[in-house]
Formats: sequence, structure tokens, C-alpha cells
Amino acid sequence: MADLSFGHIKETCLYIKDLDKAEAFYHHKLGLPLVSKEPDRHIFFRAGSSMLLCFIADNTRNETRFPAHFGEGKQHMAFGVPLKDYETWKSRFTELGIDITHEHTWSSALKSFYFEDPDGNVLEVVPDELWDKG
Repeated sequence: MADLSFGHIKETCLYIKDLDKAEAFYHHKLGLPLVSKEPDRHIFFRAGSSMLLCFIADNTRNETRFPAHFGEGKQHMAFGVPLKDYETWKSRFTELGIDITHEHTWSSALKSFYFEDPDGNVLEVVPDELWDKG
């Protein structure tokens, strides 16, 4: 059998309640390019070579054209940034009025910081180098 491996995660999904709030936050504040918006269902953004998919859980819970999916609670995902830009990103968040809820120093001595979106999802900015094999 051929040896196969995944290159990266192409899509990450969060569940939200308000498409307009998600657009204001992810597109207008964080600068993610808007790719698709379907009223009462979803809004999709590009993040580098990956996609951030934001669905209204109440409307995809009983999906019929795709497999049903939904989520509840404080979901988590992280944005990767070059280590050299980490402090600049922290400053940018302060300028944008986005509260940093926690900063963590990992065993590698690298830091990451946490913040929340309008739906309370727990998001993080991590240096790309954090999970490098060493």
C-alpha cells in the first residue's frame, strides 16, 4: 500500500449565530478575505492557504444537501504567524480594540495569545514555529 500523508488542514469550521458579526470581526477587523456568504447558513474566509468556515449551527444541524453538522460551546482554533511578527500582531490587536484574554509561554519558550470572537469562540495566535519538530 502506498505511503500517504496529509499536507495540512485545508478547512477549519466554527459555529456562530450571526453572519454579519462574523463578517465584521473576521473580515473587517482581522482582514481575512471573504470568499462566500450564504444568508442564514454560512460565511467563509481565506486564511493563507486554509479556509475558515463559519456556519450557523441551528441551520446546519438538520442539513440535507451535505452531512448534518453543528457545534456548541467555546470552540477553539489558532492562527499561525511567523515568529518575527508575533509582537506586531499583539500590538495590532491592541490597536483594533480586541482584548487578549491570555498569553501563554510554552515549554519551548515560545508564546501564544488568546482572544475571543463575537460568539465567544476561543481563538489563538501562535508562532508558526511552535509545533516544529526539533
